This record gives sequence, C-alpha cells and structure tokens, in this order.
Amino acid sequence: MRAISFRYATAFIILCTVMPQANSVAENDFKQWMQQQQNEFQEYKDLRDKEFTSFLQSQWKEMKILSGVKRDPAPKPARIPVAKPVIKTQPRTVPDATRPQARPVPVVKPKLVAVKKPPEVVQKPIVKPVVVSVPKGEVASFNFFGQSLAFYYDPKMKSRLSGRINEQAISQFWSALSKSDYDGLLEQINKQRQPLQLSDWSYALLINELAKTIYNNSKNEEALFTWFMLIKANYQARLAFDNYKVFLLLPTQQRLYSQTYFTFGGKRYYALGMDGNKAKPGKVFTYNGEYPRADKVLDMSMSQNLNTGANQQSRKVSFIYNRKSYNIDVGYDKNTINYLQTYPQMDIDQYFSSRVNASVGNPLLTQLRNIIKGKTEEEAVNILLLFVQNAFKYKTDQGQFGEENYLFPEETMYYPYSDCEDRSVIFAWLVRSLTGLEVVGLDLPGHIAAAVHFSTDIKGDSVRYKGTTYVVTDPTFINARAGMMMPQYKSAKPKVIKFNAL
Repeated sequence: MRAISFRYATAFIILCTVMPQANSVAENDFKQWMQQQQNEFQEYKDLRDKEFTSFLQSQWKEMKILSGVKRDPAPKPARIPVAKPVIKTQPRTVPDATRPQARPVPVVKPKLVAVKKPPEVVQKPIVKPVVVSVPKGEVASFNFFGQSLAFYYDPKMKSRLSGRINEQAISQFWSALSKSDYDGLLEQINKQRQPLQLSDWSYALLINELAKTIYNNSKNEEALFTWFMLIKANYQARLAFDNYKVFLLLPTQQRLYSQTYFTFGGKRYYALGMDGNKAKPGKVFTYNGEYPRADKVLDMSMSQNLNTGANQQSRKVSFIYNRKSYNIDVGYDKNTINYLQTYPQMDIDQYFSSRVNASVGNPLLTQLRNIIKGKTEEEAVNILLLFVQNAFKYKTDQGQFGEENYLFPEETMYYPYSDCEDRSVIFAWLVRSLTGLEVVGLDLPGHIAAAVHFSTDIKGDSVRYKGTTYVVTDPTFINARAGMMMPQYKSAKPKVIKFNAL
C-alpha cells in the first residue's frame, strides 16, 4: 500500500509541475494566434484602403447630374370650400290625424368611443458624453439638436485638401484618414445610437456635425470626412466634385423628391445637403464603384424619434363645436423642428407612417381626449375633423414655402399654416391615437384626404379597401362631417395610403 501511495504521490507531483508549464505554453500559443489574426485583419483592412486609394486616382468620369423628381403636378386649390351646415329636422310633436301612424323605428344605441388614455409624458433624458477608458487625441465638443456631445479623435484625421479639387487630392484625403485611428472614433459614435435613438439619417447627421467641428465648417472637408466615416460604418456612399465643391452622394431606401441624383446600376445616389438645403451641382466628376462590405442603404423612415434636447414651446388655437368655443394649447419642441427641417421630401406614405414625439403629442391628446370623452364614434371623429379644419390656418406649400413641402405632425403644430396632406396626416394620427379606429389616407389628383372605418354604418361617401369600408373624412373641407367628399372629387378614384404609425 505504501509503494502504491508513493507512486500516486510522485505522479501527482509531476502532474502539478507539468500542467502550469503546459498551460503557459498553450496561453502563449493562443496569444500568438490572436496577434496573427489581428495582423492578418489589419493587413486585409490596409489592403482594402490601399486598393481603394489607387482606384480613386483613376476611375473618375464626367457626368451630368439628373434633376430631382417632382410630385403630383396637379395644382392644389388656393381657397378651400366650406361645407353647408347639417340641419337636423325636428320630429313632429302633434300627430297628423289624417294619416295612419307608422310603427316606431327601433332605437339603435350608438357605440361610444373607447378612448384610450395616452401614455404618460416622459421627460427627454439628457445624453451624457461618451466615456472612453483611455481618453486620447483631441476632443470635439458640439451641440446636436439640444444634446451636448463630446468625442475624442485622432489628430491625424484632421486632414486637409491639398491644392485644387481633383481625383488626386481626394485619393490623398482617403489615404490619410485610412491611416488614422478612425475605429476608436467610430466606436464612440456607435455607442450613442441607443441613447440618442439614432435612425440612419440622424446617424449621418451626427457624423456631419462632428465633421463641422473638426474642420471648422470647411464644407469640402466636411463632405469628405462624412463620406469616409459612413463608408467605414458600412454605408454606401460616393462623391462627386466640380472645380469648387465636393458633393456627398447617398442612396436611400425611400424615393426622394426635388433632390438631384445620379443613377448607378438602377440605384439612385442623391446629392444630399445635410442642413436641409438642396445641393445643385451641374456637370461633375464621379466614380462608379463600391468600397468592399459597404452595402447598407440609408433608411429614411421616421420609425423612431431622435432624442433631442428639450426646448418645449406652444401656441394657442381654437375651434367651435356645438356652439361652444374650445381653446387648445398646441405644443412643439424647437429642437425637434430643427431636426425635421433637415429631412428631404419623401412620398406621402412616409408621413402617415411617422411617429409623433410623445413629449409634444401627449399634451394635445390629453386636451382633445377630454372633449370627445363619452361621445359616439361618429361624433368623436367629427369633433376631431372640426378641430383640424378650423384650428389650423390653410395655405398651400407654394404660398408658405415657395415649393411643395410635406409636413410631419410636429411641424403642423409649429408652422402658422398647413395644407391638405399636412392636415390629413395629423388628423389620421389623432383619430388612431384617441379612438383606436382604423384610418387611411386618400391620394387624389392635387389633394390628400383621409377615411375612417367605423364599427357602425355611416351614411355618405366612402371607399372600399381590402374588403373594408372607409368613410371619407376630409380635414381640409371646412365644417365637413364624416361621409362628405369635396364636390370636385366625388367622381375621382383615390389611391389608398396605409396608416402605419403608433
């Protein structure tokens, strides 16, 4: 037994001596393997940049950019019609003895609106600056729609265009930035996606605002830096230039209007101004090629609201219902308005599908909810119609902006005037939020209206969509009730627009 125990003990001692050495060797092998992988990846990344730098030196050609797509050319009415008041006939109080008495019509109890209480107003959180473990480089601090942000960046990124704008200068700019620590900056930017609730568009705007700070509002360097960083974030982006200016070209999932563009492989690359102003290049030089793995296309939908800093303001509006005047405080957030003003114009369905910022939407819903409480579906919808028809002053986009300009609901709350599509979008949001009824938009030649699906039969004009009847509700036809279409559109066949918000 002693011999066996001794042999086991000896083996155990040897094993304990060998295992740490084996672990140490394995650990060193793993570290070497990891370093090799990192080096190989770095070489691959450098190879991509080296090849793209060479590509940019020779693959440019002169092209003429195409004019932006225009919307429905049918003119909107400069003055909107006013519906005749609905006169309710009073029942006879004295029976007519010369006629036999008819059987009484059974009374159908109208369905009351089940008004849902909107969610509580949540104060906008303040976004704290990104905390990096080892701060290094220079710091860029700026205000992003009311949020104070700060990022560290490699001073090597502050490259400048050398001499006149040409393919050689742009190639050198790309090469200089590709040799900097752009990964560290990109990591900081990506960490702000969730706190700021960044969409693709606001992500691009954030990079552009960072470029403004780094390059002191030098437009050409801003465009080049934004182009470089978006590509490194795997977005598709291209450049064009003339003798004086560099233009950023971006493809989008949605069709944009009044934005000049190029077409490559059936895909439109829009020359977008990041400040809301339209870029208007003529003949320019550009290239036809993509950086490897940069395949994401900007999604311009308003599926979430940017977390702007709070700058709440309001204005008073009023309307009359049942001979009683109601005064309403319509709120808006100026930082949100500034953000929405950067948006290029899109198809009308994008506005019907946009989300309304709860910080400004809920107070308006609360006031209107108190007015329609206890009303039938039809009466509640008619009250909301009267509100939109009369509380907001009418003026065409041409009259207010000098061009067609669809508004998001928050913008309708802000601007002094609105026209048919703006009213229909905000009306659809009010109906869906306060009554829960299904609502759609109606696209007519030179006009946009709405329609509501009621749970009971409502007399008047209606449309059928996917087997469901929607009663026409026109928030531009002053004092019109549910079921009343503008006379000039009674014979028109509208295109139905789905409402996807909330």
